[in-house]
Amino acid sequence: MTLGPLTLERERPGRLLSWGIRFFLSAALTASQTPSCHAPFALGFLAASGPGADGIAALAGAAAGALLFLDFAHALPFLAVGILIVTATSALRGVWFLARPKTAALTAVALFLMVETLYILQSLTPLEQLKGCVSAAGLLGASAWLFRPLLRPEETRLTPDSFLYLAAALLLAVSDITLLDLSPARAMLCLLLAWTAFDRGPAQGAAVGLGLGLTADLCGSTKGLLTAAFGLAGLAGGTRRYRWSAALAFLTAILAAALPSGSVLPLLVEAAAGMAVFLLLPSRLFGGKRVKQPDPQEQETGLRWKEQLNRAAGALRDLYDSMGRSAPPPTDENPAIIFDRSAEKVCRGCALCELCWQRDYSSTFNALNDATPFLLERGRAMPKDFPAYFANRCIHLPEFLTEVNGELSAFLLRRQYRRQLEETRKSARGQYAQLSELLTATAAGLGAAVPASGTDGRCQVGVVLRPKEGEAVCGDTVTSFQTEQGRWCLLLADGMGSGEPARKESALTCRLLRQFLEAGIAPEAALKTLNSAMALRGAETGSFTTIDLCVFDSEAEEAAFYKFGAAPSYLKKGGIVRRITGKSLPAGLRGAPASPDVTKVPLDPGSFAVMISDGVADPVEDEWLQDLLAGWDGDDPQELASVIMAESIRRERLRDDCGIQVLYRPVLGERFI
Repeated sequence: MTLGPLTLERERPGRLLSWGIRFFLSAALTASQTPSCHAPFALGFLAASGPGADGIAALAGAAAGALLFLDFAHALPFLAVGILIVTATSALRGVWFLARPKTAALTAVALFLMVETLYILQSLTPLEQLKGCVSAAGLLGASAWLFRPLLRPEETRLTPDSFLYLAAALLLAVSDITLLDLSPARAMLCLLLAWTAFDRGPAQGAAVGLGLGLTADLCGSTKGLLTAAFGLAGLAGGTRRYRWSAALAFLTAILAAALPSGSVLPLLVEAAAGMAVFLLLPSRLFGGKRVKQPDPQEQETGLRWKEQLNRAAGALRDLYDSMGRSAPPPTDENPAIIFDRSAEKVCRGCALCELCWQRDYSSTFNALNDATPFLLERGRAMPKDFPAYFANRCIHLPEFLTEVNGELSAFLLRRQYRRQLEETRKSARGQYAQLSELLTATAAGLGAAVPASGTDGRCQVGVVLRPKEGEAVCGDTVTSFQTEQGRWCLLLADGMGSGEPARKESALTCRLLRQFLEAGIAPEAALKTLNSAMALRGAETGSFTTIDLCVFDSEAEEAAFYKFGAAPSYLKKGGIVRRITGKSLPAGLRGAPASPDVTKVPLDPGSFAVMISDGVADPVEDEWLQDLLAGWDGDDPQELASVIMAESIRRERLRDDCGIQVLYRPVLGERFI
């Protein structure tokens, strides 16, 4: 009869310790705040603590933290969300679907958004507060998901990621504390990232680095610097075998990522401090993973990785070159346009127009020229900026000054936009070049490259190109190739306009995209990167290109069509024709994050995939092409492409460049040429 009380007495100290840990961690996590004064880590900790006394202990700690670290205006909604989370968790304890980790995290996010929406609607700047609310909601959901294994290990398998996330959240709470303008907390973050990357490899190192940097950027004022720096550092540190080389690669990546922003020294010194501690860690913390020799299969995999990294580096170098390494910076707009446009509106109907702008043009010109430096320095025109002989003579001086100030504001905005665009271009070019050098240096440590073997899928390709009437060359470019993984890739690019300028743009697009795909980069990621670079180039050249990509995977027996403003494609099998379209704009007209239209369809034996440019058929009136495909019963893709071109010339009269590419998958046992 005494077993019950004895068990209770033994469990009580453990329960008290658990409640105390929840109390103090919840209070400490309240200090980790976003710039919008939200505390998502503490709310995520509440959601993961569970119902009953555990949740109440965490809520009490959050209340104590709110009193210490939050002002009243932000503590009130914080406590309201916390109370709702604990109440919902306790009241719905027996509901089976709410016990799932994903559902619990989404419930906490929904309660947070519900309360914050009420405050946002009452604020004077709802859009600004909405941005902070959305980022805080994302961190809350991630915290509820990752803290759950720590607080409820009986339900979820414990992983090192949870400890890493908790340590990062606690360090972010003290990241603003500096010694000699340096943050010891950020140095510890660098240590955690280096340990993770070195112990678990480049893939997980890059993923953890990106997540850690993004969280730190959302909770601080680093403006995206740590996301890029930690992501590259995690990738670089994870590829090294020895600790000293991993620390050196980590510091090199930090330097490469921070250099374009100009904030190099503080972050580099903090990273160096973290690497010093990293080199002093005992070897047993790494589990011996870096001591054993790789087996032959792992070594061959590393050699293939080297070849892929070298190809990716080459593609980034070419992308850097395509943005004009030696292109001169754009010249600023002449300030004289301010007075020209103002005079056009005010002086044209003035009685003294002929006197000022014809007989005394030299004195008027000198007066405006003398006033220009004062306008540009102050940002506003005043009567005292103009000489007395001009100000006394002008009978519409107030109206003229009003128009000058309006045109001056527009002029300054245009100049600021051009300079920001040029800085963005330079930063992007620098990042492409630095990432290329980093990938090359990383690949250099993997040994000599060996060719990888891929499956040889059985396919045939037919191609026809015709220039616009009156042009010597075709502005469309087509190419097809097979990757080492056995995938067939067909590219069709249509440059803006026609003739040689269009051909150069489309050929450059196909060449860069082919390099990315042959380097093993996923098609959608390659197209997004290429579109971002072309958007920056297009801001200077005004050009754009449509991209049509078809990737056929023989193992999956599936064809994927990726389109950036491209004309429809067609899938034919027997007498059945399927039309594949997209709604995205051509590459270069939209910046990041612009994604291509993606359509995946099965490609059975005996099927044709037909790609055309918009000069072949009007996308609105292409019934004749669908009828032609449905009625054609041959098996030669080159013959089909020629038939389509002949009919297009008869109907469209070569009013634009024409490009056709046809992929045919033969039937098993069919003669293959």
